[in-house]
Amino acid sequence: MSSVVLIGSQWGDEGKGKITDYLAEYADVVARYQGGNNAGHTVIVGDVEYKLHLIPSGIIYPGTKCLIGNGVVVDPQVLISEMDYLRSKGIEVSPDNLTISSHAHLIMPYHKILDGLEEEARGAAKIGTTKRGIGPCYVDKIARVGIRFSDLVDLSTFKEKLAENIRLKNLTLGKLYDQKELLDYDSIYEEFLGYREIVAPFVADVSLELNEALRNKQSVLFEGAQGTLLDIDHGTYPFVTSSNPTAGYASVGTGVGPTKIDRVLGVTKAYLTRVGEGPFPTELFDEVGNILGTVGNEFGTTTGRKRRCGWFDAVLMKFTADINGLTHMAVTKLDVLDSLAVIKVCVGYELDGVMTGHFPDTLAALSRVKPVFKDFPGWECSTVGVKSYEELPANAKAYLKGLEELVGVPIAIVAVGPKRDETISLVDLF
Repeated sequence: MSSVVLIGSQWGDEGKGKITDYLAEYADVVARYQGGNNAGHTVIVGDVEYKLHLIPSGIIYPGTKCLIGNGVVVDPQVLISEMDYLRSKGIEVSPDNLTISSHAHLIMPYHKILDGLEEEARGAAKIGTTKRGIGPCYVDKIARVGIRFSDLVDLSTFKEKLAENIRLKNLTLGKLYDQKELLDYDSIYEEFLGYREIVAPFVADVSLELNEALRNKQSVLFEGAQGTLLDIDHGTYPFVTSSNPTAGYASVGTGVGPTKIDRVLGVTKAYLTRVGEGPFPTELFDEVGNILGTVGNEFGTTTGRKRRCGWFDAVLMKFTADINGLTHMAVTKLDVLDSLAVIKVCVGYELDGVMTGHFPDTLAALSRVKPVFKDFPGWECSTVGVKSYEELPANAKAYLKGLEELVGVPIAIVAVGPKRDETISLVDLF
């Protein structure tokens, strides 16, 4: 039995949902530790597709306990809709297989209003927020005025905190944004009273549950959302999310000490994508970029926005390997490269005429780098449905070996299609 943290190694959208689903077969517990419904995970089982935003992908496995940690910010309307969506597909969702941390913060209606107004106010300096209230909710958390699930369960506390928050937010809406229609306490209170009736049975001490599971030698998978380069501290700031998708936050966002984590699995595509604004050194604007986007179906699960596509960046990956302490990689969408005669990998940067193998620590420097590529021969045949590493084309194996050597981290999993059974395991992580 062991514990594994699963993180995104790029700018998100790496295929974490599929890998979480694949590993959940071997995990007793799956715990989400940060982010909110700005994340999106797609899981395909047989001919059935599941699109999830809050509930861990492990919910699809009978017998797997799923936990939403204190580091997650939760829109109860979205949570309840996702519960109903899963039940409509025959998936059980009950307090027996899902727990929400009493310390997780609630996304309130005013968070979503403020998110939209703030993004519009930025004008040309927009950062590409999903406008789902994630950032303003984290702001309130840090400002110590946020509302947690434990507050919702205790109605007297909820009433007091809601009244004060509405007073403060109405001041902001009126003074900063000249809004005439202000927030109404009674309507919001009644709305959340309805949510409380549904979610209260799911609220408990996630930290206690997780530590008990680890003491009982159960296998635990910590599920991160978004990706390392979107981390509020270590990402391409300000084009980042409002939380810490990096592995270190798995401890903070669930209440489990770092000494209890055994492995860190970094999920990465066989190429690279990004949604939203910000520098992207290996971005492609040619026919190859179109092929990657079309064959890879590169549209966001949450936003529907088209993803920018580019070559694999080993400099970036070495940086994320260090930041997260990666012990293994999971490489997804290898099959998307099947038709290419030549595949390029960025092995260094030219920055102001000087060669470097290090990821720049400022956005300005990253915007100026020119990628230096190494060519790998393509395999020009289908890898979809391949069941073992040995069956892969020789050039595909050489490409994967090259990624391992360039990044300095062994590959544990290779995905050759979106379905659960289109996955090759090289290392037993549990």
